[in-house]
Amino acid sequence: MVEVKFKRINNCNYTPSKATLGSSGFDVQANITEPVTIKKLSRAKIPTGLVLEIPYGWEAQIRPRSGLAAKHGITLTNCVGTIDSDYRGELIILLINLGDEDYVIEPGERIAQLVIQSVPEVKFIDSESLNEDTQRADRGFGSTGKTENLHLNAKV
Repeated sequence: MVEVKFKRINNCNYTPSKATLGSSGFDVQANITEPVTIKKLSRAKIPTGLVLEIPYGWEAQIRPRSGLAAKHGITLTNCVGTIDSDYRGELIILLINLGDEDYVIEPGERIAQLVIQSVPEVKFIDSESLNEDTQRADRGFGSTGKTENLHLNAKV
């Protein structure tokens, strides 16, 4: 278990929490005093009132809430947000409205999920050649989506 200290600012009155025992993400809320309208195809920075102290070797990932995305087209501008262990500013959620209608964020509304992940130490090794060939090789964008292109799930 990893412990993440947090501080509430700007009259924040909640603690990130999981909706169910099996949830991966902790819900974070809009720490706003008035509703904020995100017009269709527009973006907004929504404060959470939280400052995190993430231990070295860990990161926080901000992910969209599936219900907001499915029902209203509300998601994150940067797909998954990364909060580094050395960041000590307020957690701000970058939302975008890809839906067909304007959407109103209400004070205290759950707007994103916070997932804590370990970050391994990585050493890059410059090399003129790579040792392992793969079935995919250098086939890129969309190459694994068609069974005629690549047979990764073939029964042997």
